[in-house]
Amino acid sequence: MSRNAESTAFRSALEVIRAVEPRVADAIGAELTDQRESLKLIASENYASPATLLAMGNWFSDKYAEGTVGRRFYAGCQNVDTVEALAAEHARELFGAAHAYVQPHSGIDANLVAFWAVLADRVESPALKKAQVRQVNDLTEADWFALRRELGNQRMLGMSLDAGGHLTHGFRPNISGKMFDQRSYGTDPATGLIDYDRVAEAAREFKPLILVGGYSAYPRKVNFRILREIADSVGATFMVDMAHFAGLVAGKVFTGDFDPVPHAHIVTTTTHKSLRGPRGGMVLCQPELADQVDRGCPMVLGGPLPHVMAAKAVALAEARRPDFADYAQRIVDNAQALAEGLLSRGATLVTGGTDNHLVLIDVSGYGLTGRQAEQALLDSGIVTNRNSVPQDPNGAWYTSGIRIGTPALTTRGLGTAEMDQTAELIHTVLTQTTAAANSDGTPSKAKYALDPSLADKIARQATDLLAPHPLYPAINLT
Repeated sequence: MSRNAESTAFRSALEVIRAVEPRVADAIGAELTDQRESLKLIASENYASPATLLAMGNWFSDKYAEGTVGRRFYAGCQNVDTVEALAAEHARELFGAAHAYVQPHSGIDANLVAFWAVLADRVESPALKKAQVRQVNDLTEADWFALRRELGNQRMLGMSLDAGGHLTHGFRPNISGKMFDQRSYGTDPATGLIDYDRVAEAAREFKPLILVGGYSAYPRKVNFRILREIADSVGATFMVDMAHFAGLVAGKVFTGDFDPVPHAHIVTTTTHKSLRGPRGGMVLCQPELADQVDRGCPMVLGGPLPHVMAAKAVALAEARRPDFADYAQRIVDNAQALAEGLLSRGATLVTGGTDNHLVLIDVSGYGLTGRQAEQALLDSGIVTNRNSVPQDPNGAWYTSGIRIGTPALTTRGLGTAEMDQTAELIHTVLTQTTAAANSDGTPSKAKYALDPSLADKIARQATDLLAPHPLYPAINLT
């Protein structure tokens, strides 16, 4: 698409929206302005291409398409079949997967599909075979009661939340924690790294049905070959959630033992983050789980979103291009440069650095909580998110950490030199921010003090840093 065509497409779309609800059009335009002017360092965010964005705004949004390709519960889905099949084909080829399911609406949906596919394979199918029936509707009331009880009596072992795991890996506030009896493996207190011997010991003691690998805030590679060996040793299904680092797998930065696809029975991911696609999810699996995975709708999913599947197909096609591998490598190069820049200025980083796309700063060394640091940086035009660190004394709300990542800034074209400048801006803000007290004089975990003039100065410097790397340069909304 030419630059003029991109600009015309988005400007025309806003004019159509403005005719119905101008406040929505204004908010869309304001969001583009904010993203253009801010240093986006949220590790789970990126910038999708104009082609991917436009693929979501079309007539596919009006279609119901329950079922899978060629097996729909609604007529007239031939075009949906085309885009879903294309998205699955691109996913299989990109990741070297035997089977791909592209319907999940989000990462949590992808995880739920995976969990229930494993439960169906490991618990439900044997129960049906024992009862000599084909489907659950054919079970007697007594057998159905027994199966329901057994489905709710399974175990999961995954990475602890403060060590970098994700809420959807069996933690109580999430539905997964209400489904499974969950236990966690942490990291070595001295190094912050996964201790695989301790994972193996925990697996032997707990004997989980599912061993989960993957993370949302662990700044190092994971050896999936070793985790698969641990899973096999206790008869567990090995599942990997690669939502954060899928782009590094797609770009062949993570290969061999560090590529989860050849080692896991089932892999889940989002399609945004480092993969740079639309907001959505996806499941990859071995052939023996394919039929169960394809029952994601109506098992746990609502109707598929064909317009988002179309955008997934576009983004996955983009990721199969040779330049995506270069992009993925630059993500890691930038993250390591950002880490080095912070370390050289005295910051404390969990694990002392990074192997992937993210860096986790322990801001307690600055005398701040994660919430205070997050807000002070936001005041200064630097968008991050607070995150727990191992054995975090401030819990999951206030936290002691800030998680930062490089996928978005790498998409904009920033390189290692700009990462060092970014580290300087972050360090300046954090050193000049002080914790404040509550009205009763007690220390506050949320209130902070930062000179507004300094915050404005840093924000201007952030904008200047971004200026040579405009976001969506072809799109002019005025």
